[in-house]
Amino acid sequence: MAVPTAVAVNGGLKMGSISQAYLESKAVKETKTLISELCRQFYNLGWVSGTGGSITMKVHDSCIPKAQQLVVMSPSGVQKERMVPEDMYILSGDGGIVYSPSPKPYPHKPPKCSDCAPLFMKAYHMRNAGAVIHSHGMESCIVTMINPSSKEFRITHMEMIKGIQGHGYYDELVIPIIENTAYENELTDSLAKAIEAYPKTTAVLVRNHGIYVWGDSWISAKTQAECYHYLFDAAIKLHQVGLDWSTPEHGPIQTVKGVSGVNGRMNVSTKAGTVDSNYKIEPFPRCIVLDIEGTTTPISFVTEVLFPYARNNVERHLSATYASAETQDDIKLLRSQVEEDLKQGVPGAVPIPSEDAGKEAVIAALVANVEGMIKADRKITALKQLQGHIWRTGFENNELEGVVFDDVPEALEKWHALGVKVYIYSSGSRLAQRLIFGNTTFGDLRKYLSGFFDTAVGNKRETRSYVEITESLGVNKPSEILFVTDVYQEATAAKAAGLEVVISVRPGNGPLPENHGFKTINSFLEM
Repeated sequence: MAVPTAVAVNGGLKMGSISQAYLESKAVKETKTLISELCRQFYNLGWVSGTGGSITMKVHDSCIPKAQQLVVMSPSGVQKERMVPEDMYILSGDGGIVYSPSPKPYPHKPPKCSDCAPLFMKAYHMRNAGAVIHSHGMESCIVTMINPSSKEFRITHMEMIKGIQGHGYYDELVIPIIENTAYENELTDSLAKAIEAYPKTTAVLVRNHGIYVWGDSWISAKTQAECYHYLFDAAIKLHQVGLDWSTPEHGPIQTVKGVSGVNGRMNVSTKAGTVDSNYKIEPFPRCIVLDIEGTTTPISFVTEVLFPYARNNVERHLSATYASAETQDDIKLLRSQVEEDLKQGVPGAVPIPSEDAGKEAVIAALVANVEGMIKADRKITALKQLQGHIWRTGFENNELEGVVFDDVPEALEKWHALGVKVYIYSSGSRLAQRLIFGNTTFGDLRKYLSGFFDTAVGNKRETRSYVEITESLGVNKPSEILFVTDVYQEATAAKAAGLEVVISVRPGNGPLPENHGFKTINSFLEM
């Protein structure tokens, strides 16, 4: 099929390589009808009232590359709830108008392509979107006004975060905020910069204005738009009752020694009034990423408690849970890892027989491999995932209790009160991390943590892993993140990614190279 290219005039079309028949095809008509229906729904939600807001989506056609598919777009300045399919504009993949609707009699205004068109096209070109929604919903407007200096909206530990592409309940959702302008198309450059700066975002907020949301399809865009508006509404209501939506436990907005922390912003009360910390104070990083072993927790707890517990209970755990989907997934990962180990000649790797050999034979081989992996302290997902599941049983049965250094709870509480986001990055699985901090001798410390990273983002000694974390946290620059570890190679990798780095020197930690060049601390309270 020919790629759609043409120049439009009102009510008609100067024909290029696209046919009139294609413009009247079922796919195009269904897309135009769908936009009309969605506009009516969104009007009832308050997203496109007063002729504001807009919707656009690609005409799905498997015969045409997505980047070159036609774009159907609702017009500007019309009553969105009264639109019909014939009112829609059709654009080519590069943004050129292919078809314009015919004028309607007075009092209707002449048709006009959406003022949002340049912004929509940025989402299409930069994110390969299938649909984009622009909402003027009240929630999306007010949530940008609560903190007028904030450049981001951040929220975590809310169920509806799971509806946002690439996010889970424990993740922190970060949405960039750009400043409004008098004319919609003047937002194009700032929106493009936000999309580039936040590679994982699927939305951009416009202060005092609304939000742009995109997805791979109209279903994805609509679902995410609904989730975003829900989260904004929740944030506003939490704020109204004095609760901080950006923290895991959503507790009272904290004030410590004249410093109030609200959604990552610090204000300092002075005789002259309130000074915004974005401009005057930089005593703390925006985010802190902590290692566990040798940093928050004694190495001895890992080597003398957790590892032996996992090693001594591998057979019992596998036997008791062998038929479960979770354990079968663990076994699948282990099989894949062992096959690779055997190819590479890794010492201690033992072939795992097929299921036909029987449960006992399979478990025996698995135990032998796991014991070798633990002995070698291998930082591999297959081992860490299984260990996490074994430790979970230990914590549930009160056979294990998490251990952290005495200064850790106090430091976490202070950072939390100041609005500093704290994350964990460990070779142990995210499950294992949550178990350790959720069951410590000081109680549940997860309320002070904003998220967890494990080897799914990459090896801790590789720079790309810290680049991935930086992109996930949505900071303006890597230096806004402070990474704390006891391992020199990890510190070097993080520094190469642009992060600030401090090395933790704790009892039982290994020696550091001479002239390593990093700042060291013996306690978090020194930071």
